[in-house]
Amino acid sequence: MRPLSNDALLVIDMQRDFCPGGSLAVAEGDVIVPAINELGRRFEHVILTQDWHTEGHISFASSHPGKRPFETVEAAYGPQALWPEHCLQGSEGAALHGGLDLPHAELILRKGFRRGIDSYSAFLENDHRTQTGLAGYLRERGLKRLFLCGLAYDFCVRFSALDGTALGFECLVVEDASRGVGLAGSMEAARVAFAEAGVERVGLSGIG
Repeated sequence: MRPLSNDALLVIDMQRDFCPGGSLAVAEGDVIVPAINELGRRFEHVILTQDWHTEGHISFASSHPGKRPFETVEAAYGPQALWPEHCLQGSEGAALHGGLDLPHAELILRKGFRRGIDSYSAFLENDHRTQTGLAGYLRERGLKRLFLCGLAYDFCVRFSALDGTALGFECLVVEDASRGVGLAGSMEAARVAFAEAGVERVGLSGIG
C-alpha cells in the first residue's frame, strides 16, 4: 500500500532507556532503527512520542516501598505495572535514539509527565480519560490513517493503536519496525487485542 497525504507514521518511544544499555531495555530495541528510518522516508507526515517522567513517578517501583519492578500496584485509576526508573525528564535515557533520522517529523508528543498517572498510549493516559491532545492534532490536519511502530509492541504501541482505533482513526501496526517487552504472554495478548479491535498488522515490505 502506498502512503497517502492523509496518512501519518507514528513512531512510539524510540528512546535510549528502551534500547539495549538503557534502564528498561527492550531486546533488539535498537535493531529496528534502520527500518524506522526507511519507513519514515515513505511518509509525508511523521509524529514521534517521547516518554517524559518526573522524579518519583507512580510507575517507578522505587516510588513504592517494598515493591520491585514488574510487580503491580492498585492506582486510583486501576492496576499499574511498576518499572525501573526510566525516561526521566531531561536525562540521557529520555533522549531519542541517536540513530533516528527523521528530520521532517512534525511533532514530538511527550507523555507520562504527570507524576500521579502513567501513560502508555499516545492518545490517552492510563485513566483512559485524560487526553494527550494527539487526536485533535491529527483531526485538524486531516490525518485519518496511522501506521504505528516502535517500542514497545505489547505496551505503548499496543495501547496507542487500540485507543486510536476507538477514537475513529484507522490504525495499522508495522510489526517488523516494532519490538516487544514480552512479559507473561503480553505479545500474544497484544495480537489478540489487535484482532478484536480490527487493527491490521502489516510488514515493512507492504508499505510504499
